[in-house]
Amino acid sequence: MTQEEIRGYVNQYGKLRDVQYSVYERYARRHSLTAKELFVLDIIWFAPDGCLQSEICERLSATKQTVSAIVKKFLRQGYVTLTESETDRRNKIVRFTDAGVAYTRKIIPPAARAEREAMGELAGEDIAELVRLTTLFSRSMIEKFEAIQEVRR
Repeated sequence: MTQEEIRGYVNQYGKLRDVQYSVYERYARRHSLTAKELFVLDIIWFAPDGCLQSEICERLSATKQTVSAIVKKFLRQGYVTLTESETDRRNKIVRFTDAGVAYTRKIIPPAARAEREAMGELAGEDIAELVRLTTLFSRSMIEKFEAIQEVRR
């Protein structure tokens, strides 16, 4: 395949990725959230015992400051609590309050259902192939981007 053909596929894939991300952005805005805030709610929702802020950072590839600001917003709104981790006192466990569960129940389960339904429209072997190829591409992207030498100014 030529470099020009590959570039065309990269552009096509980028547009598809942007479409998927914009679906989350629009859904988040309908609930007065950013996509990152939506993703944080999703991570906490599917962690019934709570999750560490560091786990949220890792999952979202977000900075500690970004996740901390989002968690503080939800803390002020009474949707989450923070408790010290028994293994690392610097790390906090984020859990929903009853108000947080009531609030998030209206947002995350319907989104998760929409994701499942969209994926479910594909044949089983297509789902497996999509995940397999996305995994390969993601690993390659990480490797190639990490190999870029920074240019000092």
